Amino acid sequence: MKVRLHDQFWQPKVRQTVQETIPYQWKALNDEIEGAEPSHAIENLRITAGEKTGAFYGMVFQDSDVAKWIEAAAYSLRHSPDPGLEGVIDAVVDLMKRAQQPDGYLNTYFTVAAPEQRWHDFAFGHELYCAGHLMEAAVAYFEATQKRTFLDMMCRYADYIDRVIGPDPDKMRVYCGHEEIELALVKLYRITNELRYLNLSRYFVEERGKQPSFLKEDPGFGAPSKDRWFELDYHQAHDPVREQHTAEGHAVRAMYLYSAMADLAKACGDETLTEALRKLWHHVTSKRMYITGGLGSQGHGERFTIDYDLPNDTAYTETCASIGLVMWAFRMLQLETDSRYGDVMERVLYNGMLSGMSLDGTRYFYVNPLEVHPAVTQYRHDMQHVKTERVPWFGCACCPPNLARILTSLDTYFFTQNGTTVMMHLYASNESTFDVQGKRLILHTDTRYPWDGEIRVGLELDEAVSCTLSFRVPSWCRTPRITVNGETLDLSAITEHGYAQINRQWMNQDEILLHFAMAAERIESNPKVHENAGKVALQYGPLVYCLEQADNGPDLTDICLPVNAEFEAGYRDDILGGIVVLSGQGLRSDPSWKDELYRPVIREDRSVSVLAVPYAYWGNREPGEMTVWIRSK
Repeated sequence: MKVRLHDQFWQPKVRQTVQETIPYQWKALNDEIEGAEPSHAIENLRITAGEKTGAFYGMVFQDSDVAKWIEAAAYSLRHSPDPGLEGVIDAVVDLMKRAQQPDGYLNTYFTVAAPEQRWHDFAFGHELYCAGHLMEAAVAYFEATQKRTFLDMMCRYADYIDRVIGPDPDKMRVYCGHEEIELALVKLYRITNELRYLNLSRYFVEERGKQPSFLKEDPGFGAPSKDRWFELDYHQAHDPVREQHTAEGHAVRAMYLYSAMADLAKACGDETLTEALRKLWHHVTSKRMYITGGLGSQGHGERFTIDYDLPNDTAYTETCASIGLVMWAFRMLQLETDSRYGDVMERVLYNGMLSGMSLDGTRYFYVNPLEVHPAVTQYRHDMQHVKTERVPWFGCACCPPNLARILTSLDTYFFTQNGTTVMMHLYASNESTFDVQGKRLILHTDTRYPWDGEIRVGLELDEAVSCTLSFRVPSWCRTPRITVNGETLDLSAITEHGYAQINRQWMNQDEILLHFAMAAERIESNPKVHENAGKVALQYGPLVYCLEQADNGPDLTDICLPVNAEFEAGYRDDILGGIVVLSGQGLRSDPSWKDELYRPVIREDRSVSVLAVPYAYWGNREPGEMTVWIRSK
């Protein structure tokens, strides 16, 4: 399968990531961005390799920033070959090789800053987490270049870990507090066919949650504040994974665990893992997910709390958690074709994930709130994690390179193939080539998605092919219609689990038209989400919209939408580089308020124009208020 994007929405963002973001992030890793928080990540490697003297600087998991950057750069080389960038990666790999210890161990913090603490802090030491990201990067770089140096280094590292950790009596029976190595080992297994790596991944997943937990004896357990938010459930270690039916703890850790469980379910044919994941999926998406696809409502512990606890202004919704949800959703689609996974994957990509990066690709949100009042945010202690403007870098910089790696690998998320069935999950203009029973099938997709729901798919074949082409019917579309060579299909007869499955003998120049009509909709939330009582959100196709002060003036909470308010969608090339905006009429309270704090009710609202922009684009103009949920009456 080979997918080449050439659409007007995603391809410019991917190209920008390659041309601007990856070079920018390399400078950040080398502390060359003026006004940004220092990284010192490359300097740490030089110190570890003995090429510089000095102290380790940064987070205990600083190595993972470099690993994710390499992974992003490696993905970019697949569709944008760049000998200069490849040379930079080779130099970093050589530096890592010199920093790697004789036994295969590679970690700058526990080599330079705390060598006596190696394999002591599994709760928060992130050793296996960093190892996992290095393994993912090595696999990606090998796939892009066929160069084995980095891959061989990481196989040495995995072999060393396998020698010291595992179920055998002479090994440490432990796992990492922050999941990541589990899914990385499956990738390493797939590329090397070394079964030991798959077995080690399975051990890490199977061991998690067994009681009594070794984590309680770990010196780092309960950090950083020794309160109930950092107990076993924070690490998804409160129950064995198959007995976990609710999403608990640190949101990113949970997403990486569920992704690894899905990988193992597929690799091992383990239906018990798949069934556990179905229950977890339902819980996450029906009770603990924001309308943007954001996860993790509480800043303290970066975690889930209780069902329907989805505050807007204090929402944490870390960018990495959204990326983790995309990873999990795609893996579920590889287990079973069901539009509930594709729908959420699309929701996150267009909203909760994309909001994490500025339009120029060089400024970032770690936290993605759904309501912002800059003056309030500045003073409230419980909102200190909320930033009203994107920043050039973070001391904890997990999100920026994570964004880069998902954007440069985005082409891999559009399709899956199972034998003679080709499934299209996401929509964008692309040219995609498949091998179906030894015959070449090329799909030429043209669309203005997500601004328009008309999608044309033309087939290019050397000879006729009998197969099934399966298309996700988006849940937001109320009147879907599909035609093949002008003939309208009966969707009720061919749609299974949200996918229209068209099985026939396909000929060269056959044409499929997907008509997914888009309309501005008012969305309400479950009444149990107390913060959204009496409020609605605006949605157009897969896009969630918000109000910004730049378009509507201050005091956005004063705006109210009448129950019969209608919004019109229109493309505006003069706003935020060209977007579809939603325009309509709302109400504001009468302007006669003076200094009084309270008064008897006066029903003299005035009509005002309201303009909404996609949530993912907010914060790219002057600082100001923003809200997704709007009062309604």
